[in-house]
Amino acid sequence: MGGMTTPSYRADAEVVELCSELIRIDTTNYGNGKSNGERVAAEYVAAKLDEVGIESTIYESEPGRATLVAHWEGEDQSADPLLVHGHLDVVPADPKDWKVDPFAGEIFDGCVWGRGAVDMKDFDAMVLSVVRARQRAGVKPRRPVRLVFTADEEAGGLYGAQWLINNHPETVADCTEGIGEVGGFSITVKDDLRLYLIETAEKGMNWMRLKARGTAGHGSMVNTDNAVTNLVEAVTRIGGHEWPLRITPTVREFLKTLEDVLQTELDPEDMTETLAKLGSFSRMFGATIRNTANPTMLNAGYKVNVIPGDAEAHIDGRFLPGYEEEFLATIDELLGDKVRRETVIGDIALETEFSGGLVEAMKECLKAEDPQSRTAPLLMSGGTDAKSWSRLGVRCFGFVPLQLPPELDFMGMFHGIDERVPTASLEFGSRVLDQFFDKA
Repeated sequence: MGGMTTPSYRADAEVVELCSELIRIDTTNYGNGKSNGERVAAEYVAAKLDEVGIESTIYESEPGRATLVAHWEGEDQSADPLLVHGHLDVVPADPKDWKVDPFAGEIFDGCVWGRGAVDMKDFDAMVLSVVRARQRAGVKPRRPVRLVFTADEEAGGLYGAQWLINNHPETVADCTEGIGEVGGFSITVKDDLRLYLIETAEKGMNWMRLKARGTAGHGSMVNTDNAVTNLVEAVTRIGGHEWPLRITPTVREFLKTLEDVLQTELDPEDMTETLAKLGSFSRMFGATIRNTANPTMLNAGYKVNVIPGDAEAHIDGRFLPGYEEEFLATIDELLGDKVRRETVIGDIALETEFSGGLVEAMKECLKAEDPQSRTAPLLMSGGTDAKSWSRLGVRCFGFVPLQLPPELDFMGMFHGIDERVPTASLEFGSRVLDQFFDKA
């Protein structure tokens, strides 16, 4: 550069304020197409990008259901773009259950509080803070970056990522790798060691409706074909089923890392003993080694003395990578012959190797900010927009870097009451992402 110096900037300068402001925009997604919409939030993001010279396009799948796409130029424009994605919608929150107004974006006790603080307006804010700081300083990322802020992730992405790849695949089709939720957060293993979990796999989903038909009649009569009874028996079988343990490559590598960190043998072939050794880790880990099917909704009848002819239930089904067929076959067996199922929302499972240049960049950037860091792959029990991007060949990772205090129940913050994120964690993540854009 011949004596020129790179302008100084602070990647974390705005992140706390941005996170608070995003939370104040109520983008509640109630599911089944009912939502407050993401348009206002998308316009907020567009304005923040426009201020630093980055143009964006807002796509609407339905009125108010908005997804934003922007192109951030890199030093090497010939390189494949990196997809950086975050969603703008949040799940509902009942203010009476919270210590604070969940949509006030309050900052106290060293945290930003509110719905979306960890899922996932924290990452949206980190990305905006880093992009704006670098743009003002004239510091480009190493490669082009495609910024995508989606609608409807919390309801399966039908109005967001899925709609975008079906209607405007050109917006992300040239991306080969991507980062988004959930991963990159720390778990304190011991005083001098934090383990950062980077998502490389996630379970598939099958949200299903169960329907039982029976013989309608008077509530005082004997009825051996009661739709409610038929349904409840099937739901009880599903809810009480003990799913077999299955060890995926991601989980096997996670255990290998944890074994080294804890200095104790963790045998993937004897998960009963291994789970006992994991202690507090086992709670987070349990859903990553088995399929799950949880009854969540029941609906039947309209009057106490009328036996209805129909009854319905909903099941939240999640299956491990490679085990969808086993999952559905088991469900059908548990249903019996008096109840049928239909998929309301279904999506694939994902798994990629914990290796390659992008992973090495994550490790290096975390180590630079936290010398006590180790990394391990994570199989997430939920789902993200990565499922949609993968259909276009994008290799996705969950990387929202957060150094967390050991006492914070971070996973409990997702969709939980009093959701909050430490301000220091937001600033840490912004600094890590800043370095990541130089190396990715």
